[in-house]
Amino acid sequence: MTPAIPEDLLAAGTLDEIGKALRARRVSSAELTETALRKLETRGVTLNAVATLMRDSALKEAARADRELRAGRDRGPLHGIPYGAKDLLDTAGTPTQYGSPAHKGRTPEMDAVVVRRLREAGAVLAAKLSMVELAGGGGYTSGLASLHGPMRNPWDPARWAGGSSSGSGAVVGGGLLPFAIGSETWGSIFCPSAFCSVTGLRPTYGRIPRTGAMALSWTMDKIGPMSHSARDCRTLLKALSGPDPGDPSTALLPRLQLGRAPRRPGDLRVGVLPEDYARNSEPDVERAFRDAVSVLKKLGMRVGDTRLPDLPSSQAANLIITVEGAASFADLLRSGAYRALIDKEQQAGLLAGLVLPGTDYLRALQLRTTCGRAMNTLFADFDVLVAPTFLQVAPPVDINFNTYFKGGGGISGIANLCGLPGISVPIGFGAGNLPIGLQINAAAGDERAVLDVAEHFQRATDWHRKRPAPPPSPPLGREG
Repeated sequence: MTPAIPEDLLAAGTLDEIGKALRARRVSSAELTETALRKLETRGVTLNAVATLMRDSALKEAARADRELRAGRDRGPLHGIPYGAKDLLDTAGTPTQYGSPAHKGRTPEMDAVVVRRLREAGAVLAAKLSMVELAGGGGYTSGLASLHGPMRNPWDPARWAGGSSSGSGAVVGGGLLPFAIGSETWGSIFCPSAFCSVTGLRPTYGRIPRTGAMALSWTMDKIGPMSHSARDCRTLLKALSGPDPGDPSTALLPRLQLGRAPRRPGDLRVGVLPEDYARNSEPDVERAFRDAVSVLKKLGMRVGDTRLPDLPSSQAANLIITVEGAASFADLLRSGAYRALIDKEQQAGLLAGLVLPGTDYLRALQLRTTCGRAMNTLFADFDVLVAPTFLQVAPPVDINFNTYFKGGGGISGIANLCGLPGISVPIGFGAGNLPIGLQINAAAGDERAVLDVAEHFQRATDWHRKRPAPPPSPPLGREG
């Protein structure tokens, strides 16, 4: 019988806590991995979070990790820890299908660089995780838009897990795995992190190589970790970041500087962004956000109000994604295979990118430079900017999103347009006991600032430790 310890560690254990248990031999990587696989095969499948279970290879990797630890070979803080990867990261010999019916059965020959780096760090890949088809590049109207079915929230399976890194959010938020890898072009890490009560890091554009990952928007795609804590994200960022010749954007940033520990709270300046709470009718979100800001103040951070520059950044970001998405999937569009996509808005959105004038695309790129300069001016006064990650809790899985989301989250457009780092952390619960998130954003290249603020917040609160109650077991001796 599997010990209870792996269950507890997978559900809420940090990477530090799991690593200590492994090195003290209170648990083995094989036990952790077998427990994770069982959870993925049961709860993960019912949430439609699993694209491909990697049982055989995962158990082999776990056995190797145990042998190496017994022999004194320690690969670092990720050694022996199981994880999942969004199904747009290539895995040699294992399907990588982009959540897309048009790519069903696609099986690459090489691993993505992030998969290879995690293997070299000793982490154990347990599953490829579901996602919105093609990461939602053409737009989509409901959580049904995936090859693997409607992606369900572990806090309430009738609700959406968020997109497009849906499976990554569901398995970490549901306590099935201690971390997963997601990606974000515009909200795809933050959305499932907020809706599933996960700590999700969006790194600076170019910080983590995208070699071997599906391209949606070459100048906006980012890969990042989703985990149980900001400290976990710091550990994972160190393992994943660094130049790679296959991704020229990784050569643009200076060396990552994170420090050994967070800076003192009194050294951190926090700008609070306004939101239209009345329009979105979510009083619980406003309450949770104000409580979170109060925590930052009590910690001694210097907190003040501010506003974003008045620029059409979201429109520019949307245009760039539309044009670059059409270019990325040009073969799919030319062949007519795009008609296999589930969401009709996705089909239309991808086609729209083929007819947008090149002059409009160039103007959007020029506006990105203007936005970047304006944000640099704002960050001269603040180390981070904070706002609710979303102004709503997770919607019903089959609702038309155009009738549910009413705007808000104004920093998401400009932050992704400018390639800024950010993190979403849990800050409480709203209607229906559904999670609420806080987003913390910083200047390009300054992941340290978002991690420092997030770590201090999580030392003072325990929202990131909360997990949904497991579903009831069926009665013994009955079927169906």
